[in-house]
Parts: sequence; C-alpha cells; structure tokens
Amino acid sequence: MNALAVADPGGLIQSVDWTAVAPPLIAALAALAVLLADLFLPDGRKRVLGWASAAGLLLALLSMLPLVRGDARATFCLRTVAGPGACSYVADHFALAFQLIALGGALVAVLLSLHTVDEERLPGGEYWFLLLSSAAGAALLPASRDLATLIIALEVVSLPGFALVALRRDARGAEGALKFFLSSVTATAVMLLGVSFVYAATGSIHLSAIADGLAHVPGQLKPLAEAGAVLTMVGFAFKVAAVPFHFWLPDTYTGAPLPVAGYLSVVGKAAGLAGLALVTSVAFHPYGHTWGLVLAVLAALTMTAGNVGALRQRPDTPHSAVRLLAWSSIGQAGYLLVPLAAAGYQGTPRPLGATVAYALIYGLVNLGAFGAVAVVARTRGTRLDDHRGLFAGHRWAALALAFFLLCLAGLPPGVVGLFGKVVVFRAAVDAGLGWLAVVMAVNVVIALYYYLAWTAKLFVPAGEALPAADRRVPGPLAAALALTAGGAVVLSVAPQLVLQVVGGSLF
Repeated sequence: MNALAVADPGGLIQSVDWTAVAPPLIAALAALAVLLADLFLPDGRKRVLGWASAAGLLLALLSMLPLVRGDARATFCLRTVAGPGACSYVADHFALAFQLIALGGALVAVLLSLHTVDEERLPGGEYWFLLLSSAAGAALLPASRDLATLIIALEVVSLPGFALVALRRDARGAEGALKFFLSSVTATAVMLLGVSFVYAATGSIHLSAIADGLAHVPGQLKPLAEAGAVLTMVGFAFKVAAVPFHFWLPDTYTGAPLPVAGYLSVVGKAAGLAGLALVTSVAFHPYGHTWGLVLAVLAALTMTAGNVGALRQRPDTPHSAVRLLAWSSIGQAGYLLVPLAAAGYQGTPRPLGATVAYALIYGLVNLGAFGAVAVVARTRGTRLDDHRGLFAGHRWAALALAFFLLCLAGLPPGVVGLFGKVVVFRAAVDAGLGWLAVVMAVNVVIALYYYLAWTAKLFVPAGEALPAADRRVPGPLAAALALTAGGAVVLSVAPQLVLQVVGGSLF
C-alpha cells in the first residue's frame, strides 16, 4: 500500500504517497539509525557505520526505480471542493534527476570518507549523521513545490554542511566553517524577506499559485512582488556560488575534509541549482524575461571570475589543488546558469534539460577529481606541485585524474564533457543569447590552460619513486575512483544516456 489516508482540518481526505517520498525519507531514516547505533557500538566496531550509511543511500537510490517510468506523482496536496489543488511534493523527471545527483553524489562521498574518518580521527557517528541528513535535504529540495518546503530543505542541506566543515578541528576548518555559516545565514535572511514580499503580493506560497498571482498582481503591489522575486533568488544564488555570492567557497573547501569539499561542490551546488530552477521557471515565470537577463549576466560574471581565479593559483602554494578545484567549480556554476537564463528568454522550461545533463556530468567528474586529489593528499599533499610525476607512483590514479580534468575542460577523450558544453552552448544560441555564448567560448579557452597544465604535471618524470607501501590506495577510495571514472567512460562512449534528458519534458 503506497498511500496513507489522514483527515485534514476541512474534513476531507489527504493521502501520503510513500513511494513518491521514499528517496529523501529513507536517507533521513538512515541518518537517525546511524546516530542511534553510534550510542551503542563499541569504538572498535564504529567503522561499520560508514558502510551502513552507504547501504542507506543505496537503498534510497533503489527506491527511485518505481518512479522512473510513468507520470509524475504528487502528494501533500491541498484539497478543495473542485478537487486536488496545489501540491507541496511532486516526484517528476526534474526531481528524480536531481535526486539521482544528490543521493549518488552522497554515496560517492561516503566511499571517499571511509578512510578519511579513520585517518583524521573524525567523530564517526556525527560525521555520517550529518552527511546523511544533508543528503536527505538535497533529495527533498528538487521535489518541493512550495516556498516553505524549499527553504526548509535548503537549510537541511546547509546546516549539517557547516558542522561537517568544522569537524576538522584546526584553524582552517574553523575559518572555513565560519565563513560558510555567516554567508549562508545572511543569504537565508535576505531570501526569507523576499519570500515574505512574494507572499504578501500573491497570497500563496505554492509555486504554481505564485505564478498565477504574479500574472494578475495589482499595480500597487507590483514593486513589492518584483523586489520579493529578486531577494528570493539571492539565497539560491548563494548555494550555487554565483558571483557576487562566491567569496566563501575557496576557503571553505580548503578548510573542509576533502570528501566534504567534494560533496559540497556537487550535492550542495545541485541543491541550490534545483531550487533556483524551480523558483524562476515555475513561480516567477511571468517575470521570465527580467530574471532571464539577470541570470545571463550572473552566468557571464560567474564563469569569468571562477576561471580567472583558477588561473591565478600558483602550483607551489599550500592547498593550491583544492583551491583550483574550488575556483573551477565557480566557473562551472556559470555554465550551469546559462540554460536557466535561456529558459527565461524563451519562456519555457525546455532548456532546463541542458542544465540537468550538465549537472549530472559535472557531478560525476568533479567528485572523481576530488577523489584523485585525496589519493595524493595521503602521501604527498594538496599542492599542485605534489601531483608532479604522479603517474610513476599511482598510475591508475594519475590516469583517472587526467581523464577527469579533460572532461572538465571538454577535450577528448573526455567526450562527455565536450557534449555537455555543446548542449549548454546551444541553449544560449537558441535563446538568442549570442553574447553569452561568446563569453562562454572565451572562458572555455581560458580554462583549457589550467586544466592542461595540471594534466601535464601528472606525467612529468618523477625524481624519486614512492615506496610500495605508499602506493596502496584504500579499497573504498579506489572503489570511488573506479565508480566515477567508469561512469565517465561509459557516458563518453554513449553520451545519449545523459543527453536524452535535454529533449525530454522535465515538468
């Protein structure tokens, strides 16, 4: 039985579709189970909590299978005399795609974390609970269809993130967590102010009802509604790390444990991107041309700032590899915003397929890149120069990292990265944003320099060979590299597996 009927205050019947809500629900239940188990397990057996977390996320991913085929499933809907009204949770193709990114990315992060928790002596129970809780929020957010649920889900993603960064008990971890916290709280406060303006102007928090309200808002309330729309978008732009809300990101990634930095760069960014896509394409659809222009400008500034920041990283400075990936993720966020801007100009959510496809590709290869950096960090460090001659000591890690960097650059044999950039570029051209396509092309050329420079370092002859003991890679870390590299290879051979979402209907 997939639904449970409960009475609502109006005397009508409200049903909960447990199959539809299973992915975030299972992740949340797994988080609670891990936290409770941590109280009773002896210290010598707490490593099992990591594997239990991986099993919980795998179960959450498997629960999506009944939802893949068929129409969208909605639950927590308003009931009226005329029939079902607006719903707070909708499991459609858009939600399922971002839930795949969130839960799949969290699963890879768990594999990357199994050795980190032991080697850095992080509190295991708290670590796994926080990671699973954040993943549950990231899985809830793309299915949310009212502003209250969106904000709650966004905070469930963010609040554990602060603590995960701060679990590394040193000055860098504290600084990164504090910058992340202060920036996020400020963005949330601004977003809540915007939501209050939107509710005052439209009388609803459901996204579809807001769109109807904005189309018929009285003239005296129009400035209030427009201000509310802009302020609401600020919070989601912060999560995506769009300029000028990006300053927290490099220091936060540097201070966090490497698996946490990889998790935030993929799952945290995907959550913000999903929220931004929902509020713009659904709730603020009547203002599409306005926010389309705003997002186009943000995309151009973000990709340029990210690539210039990555270009400035010196190979001999501490943590330069992590900082380069941080600035690179800002640049990639600019590419992800391009189809959202195109959706505003065209007045249809169709270009969002390009964003979903590129997010899937980016998430896979970026997590793999962080995994390869984690391999090097165990024996050498996190500077770019620490990767010099990696091929001599860690042949497979070097080949995997080179492949991930070529995917991010959009060069063969990373064909899937090239296809991802092509569909984003095409979305801009089809929407008449020729100037944005030119800016993107220039930034892709700029990014080639630092991606290829890093790749070249991997194959420089090493001056001193690593001892055999230092060449061993922990099993879970090797599994994460194999999983991400294998997925990227499959998608490079058969990119239609991802690119078919470009032409599909997401809502």
